[in-house]
Amino acid sequence: MATAAAPGFDDRDGLIWYDGKLVDWRSANLHVLSHALHYASCVFEGERVYGGEVFKLTEHSQRLIDSAKVMGFEIPYSLAEINAATNATIAANNIVDGYVRPVAWRGSEMMGVSAQNNKIHLAIAVWVWPSYYTLEAKMKGIRLAMADWRRPAPNTVPVHAKAAGLYMICTLSKHKAEQAGYDDALMLDYRGQVAEATGANVFFVMDGEIHTPKPDCFLDGITRQSVIGMAKKRQMKVVERAIMPEEMAKATECFITGTAAEVTPVSEIGPYKFTPGEVCRTLIADFTAAVNPKKAAAE
Repeated sequence: MATAAAPGFDDRDGLIWYDGKLVDWRSANLHVLSHALHYASCVFEGERVYGGEVFKLTEHSQRLIDSAKVMGFEIPYSLAEINAATNATIAANNIVDGYVRPVAWRGSEMMGVSAQNNKIHLAIAVWVWPSYYTLEAKMKGIRLAMADWRRPAPNTVPVHAKAAGLYMICTLSKHKAEQAGYDDALMLDYRGQVAEATGANVFFVMDGEIHTPKPDCFLDGITRQSVIGMAKKRQMKVVERAIMPEEMAKATECFITGTAAEVTPVSEIGPYKFTPGEVCRTLIADFTAAVNPKKAAAE
């Protein structure tokens, strides 16, 4: 018997915060001639709700505001207003564990490369997203292919904005990896150095130290920053530096970090193999406790 397909993201029950008010999920639409659709003048965030609260909400909201400024527009809501709107949307949809997607974009008043007079819109959507994997399941590690596309140089695109256009090569890379049976892809940068996965930062354990690429041409992820702090609290040495792909042969453990990935061990990147171990296990446990302190305290 065939299983019914899950509803698309355009056809769900619930409420979305849209330009200052909560509206029915299905009516939260924009015009086909919106500038963002044609010219990628759009910024967004990915956030997780744990036990009814967003992890690092203020940091995410501030990055949304900063990304918009890099893209040449100002979101017409303050940091406090964005935080309040996020919490109101979570409450209105009765989300306990879920995902939050704030998105800001240029509208449809002008159509062309120039869009000086376009209205700036902001929407916030939330949906249920529980944690699906046990620690032991995670510790098996995921498999990454090597991406063909590379992270561009800082003088070619706004690399430090979480902007929609920067994810085009991520989609292309992840699709190709999945078609080949992998879970994701590792991207190099314009210099041929290790950069990141398609939506997560990457770390390697080498000689008992944690090594990670310096984020000079890609996002310094909020989860990345949090996990580095957790590792240092454990007296683990963290080295941020340029990493060449052949150096992965020296790594014993590897993991990625991100809002969706959280802390996810990696067992394979192209020809390189890793065995998720104590570092991965420790940081997964520390991250789990950090994002849901009430649950951790109860246990």
